[in-house]
Parts: sequence; structure tokens; C-alpha cells
Amino acid sequence: MSEMMKATRLHAFGGPEVLRYEDTPRPVAAPGEVLVKVYAASLNPPDLYLRDGYRALPPEWRPDAVFPLILGTDISGAVAAVGEGVSGFAVGDEVYSMVRFPEAIMTGSGAYAEYVIVPASELALKPAGIGHVEAAGAPMSLLTAWQFLIDLGHEAPNPFQSFTHQPVPLAGKTVVVNGAGGGVGHFAVQLAKWQGARVIAVASGRHEALMRDLGVDQFIDYNQTAAENVVRDADLVIDAVGGTSIDRFLRSIRRGGALFLVNPLGFTSHAEAEELGITVSVTQVRSNGAQLAQAGRLLADGTVKVIVDSTFPLAEAARAHERAAKGNIQGKIVLTVA
Repeated sequence: MSEMMKATRLHAFGGPEVLRYEDTPRPVAAPGEVLVKVYAASLNPPDLYLRDGYRALPPEWRPDAVFPLILGTDISGAVAAVGEGVSGFAVGDEVYSMVRFPEAIMTGSGAYAEYVIVPASELALKPAGIGHVEAAGAPMSLLTAWQFLIDLGHEAPNPFQSFTHQPVPLAGKTVVVNGAGGGVGHFAVQLAKWQGARVIAVASGRHEALMRDLGVDQFIDYNQTAAENVVRDADLVIDAVGGTSIDRFLRSIRRGGALFLVNPLGFTSHAEAEELGITVSVTQVRSNGAQLAQAGRLLADGTVKVIVDSTFPLAEAARAHERAAKGNIQGKIVLTVA
């Protein structure tokens, strides 16, 4: 008989109401894997897209799901068991991870559960000095900012462009972060400051106090001022919002500068960017335990902070998804697991 656990599962695609908190068999670690008892798991945009069946994509690209499935990639917890061949982790170790991404982007990585199996290569020790809620809020958003700005960390083909994404030197440069109050944005702000950049944060006014606390050099409330009308000669704009109007930032970037798109869908001004001498680049975040270990040192010493918008019990994941749908999130939404 399989041991059982609680998980929030999907039996069909749809709105938040399709999320069901129920019993399911506990997974077992295979060779090279670690079974983690989950204490917290955070929400990320791919969770919402998969729950909805990726309806924004053309039909031929949508997931051919096998139900039931368990959403979620980002976890913090403790090692419950290690599979054959695993070294570096022992039962009881506190760990965090982004699980099987993007490999399981269309099937769910299993994080909305009391237990999840994680490839050992995607796991890192939880940073000392922060709790499981904060640690669970970090992996995908922090790795996204890290791989865009600090170190790509892999040689996988880029699904969005023919060339490999390359981070650019940031020391002494002017960096604009659009969507600075969100998950990726608030990490991008902090990593750019850590690297010695002058940072301009663009977000709604409710995020100004946070941005000042994180040390930004200039804050622009997009409800009051169009950033592209006041920013000139930026070395880099990293956009964490997406949409069809992102080309407006091209006028704010100097020749030889760069525009990094966390969500490239809707951007069509590549020819204009080339004429202006601006590099437009995209990459797909990938699980990486070694990078989480590196970034974890910044979390441990307080150089980088995880901002938590709100928390919900795992049994109330539907409410968490409803909160996400309302937008204007400050930092991360986190599920707590009893």
C-alpha cells in the first residue's frame, strides 16, 4: 500500500475553482532524486497558465495533460528521504528548490503537496536566517533575475531566439527595472544594486516605499509618469511585465544598450531595435541547484530580501490563485503546508 499525502490537484483546466485539496499517493525518490517534505510553496505565473490550460497559446501548443496533476515548482522544506546515488543531502536537511522547470512546464512539477520529489541537481540548502515562507518565495523569480542579469548557468538552446542570452556588466551602469514590485522585478532591483548599478524602478505608487527601502536611485510611478518620457540613455532595461507596448522603452536606451524581456510575447519591434543599435534578448529560466546555493548566500546575509505579498494554507490554493488574478502583487504569494 502506498503512503498517502495531501495535495492540491487539478482534474480539469479552468479557473481557481478547479483546484482540489485531496489525498493522493506520496511519491518515492528514484535514483538521483530527493524526497522533500514541503513546508511552503510559492505561486508563479506558469502555475496560473497551466491551471487555465495555456489558453493564450495556439491550440497545437497547449498541454495534452494527464489528470490529475499537481501544480507548482517552488518549494522549501526538509529532506525526508534520499534516492540511490545522492550525495550532499541527508535526511533532515532544510532545502529549497525550483522543481523540474521547464521540463514539467506542461505537466506540473508537484509542489502544491505535502511531499515532492526533486532531482538532487536542482536542490540547495535553505539559506540560514530566513524562514521557509521566504525561501519558498525565492526560487523561480530569483533564478530568473539571476540568469538574466548575473549568470545564465546552462548551455541549453534558447527557445526564443537563435543566439545565447548573455548578461551584461552592471557596475556603474544605469538599469531600469519595469515591473519592479513583482516577483522577478524586486529581485532584479536588488541584484542590480548588488552589482553596483544605478537602478531606476518603474512600478505603481504602492510599491514606492518598498523600492526606496531596497535602495533604488529613482522611482517612477507609471500611473503618474510615462517612464519612456523621462528616462534617457539607460544601459539596460529589464522588463518583467510584457505586453505589446514594451517597445516604448527603446527610446530610453542608449545605442549599444540592451532590452531584456522576461516575457517576450507581444514584442515585435526587433527591426527598430536593430536600427537603434539595441540588443533585445530573452531566455528561459531553468532549474539550477548550484545557482540557488550561490544566491542563497545573498539571502542569508540580507543582501537580497524576499518580499511576501500574502500567504494562504495549501488547502486554500484557490484563494491564492484568486489573489494572483487581481494583480498588483508586491513580491510573492506563498502557500503554507502543515
